[in-house]
Amino acid sequence: MPEGDVLRLTAERLEQALRGSPLVRAELRWPSAAGADLVGRTVTSCTAYGKHLLTRFDDGRTLHTHLRMDGSWRVEATGGRAAAARRPEVRAVLATSRWTCVGWRLGMLDLLRTHDEPHLLAHLGPDVLGAEFPGAGITEGIRRMQDQGSRPLCDVLLDQGVVAGLGTIWMAETLHALSLWPWTPADALDDPARRRLLTTARRLMGRSVDVGRSRGLQAVPRAVHGRLGRPCHRCRTPVAVGQANEPPYERPVFWCPTCQPRGATDPDR
Repeated sequence: MPEGDVLRLTAERLEQALRGSPLVRAELRWPSAAGADLVGRTVTSCTAYGKHLLTRFDDGRTLHTHLRMDGSWRVEATGGRAAAARRPEVRAVLATSRWTCVGWRLGMLDLLRTHDEPHLLAHLGPDVLGAEFPGAGITEGIRRMQDQGSRPLCDVLLDQGVVAGLGTIWMAETLHALSLWPWTPADALDDPARRRLLTTARRLMGRSVDVGRSRGLQAVPRAVHGRLGRPCHRCRTPVAVGQANEPPYERPVFWCPTCQPRGATDPDR
């Protein structure tokens, strides 16, 4: 599933393509929104919150989309062959006279009033890449972590109700960066350690966004994620894989048995 860094870059690309020009084509191929008329409307902004995309229009409405596992937004030149978007996998098309944005295999789509966005996002924790995260956001994230008891850190970091935006990649990379055993109970960390954990997650994801703007997401090397059996960059131990969450919501956890030994609970050690 695309994570917060991918969503942040996607929002930036959509905003660059659509903002400020009236839509000449708008198709929402989704049962609950199929009758909506957005032609002539102008996109005022497109932003990401965690793994959610919010495209706002000048009439006070917001298009909310979520990519789920396989979704993506592609930007094509209007009038080009790809911009025709005739494939059945296409769920949304928004076009200006210059650019056409095509939503492929979107997992969620809602058209709502912009002032209702807080209700839509109320179940989520603070956005790891949000402007508020270094201050009030990270304080709220720490508070929510305090409520998790003995849940494993890998489960907690994947819980969008604790902090929003992390998935299997940045959960694993954050825990490896701090040499933390992924199944460490959340209550084994004190508040300064929780702060270091969340600060590290933001730093790693933020670097991915910075690099992605110029070189693409694949330019950011992964220390452990997706490297099963390959040597750890730090100690050369073969990377292992375990499991976060219980079925049917299990997710893979890549980790280094040497760098992240059981019982390692101090991210500043």
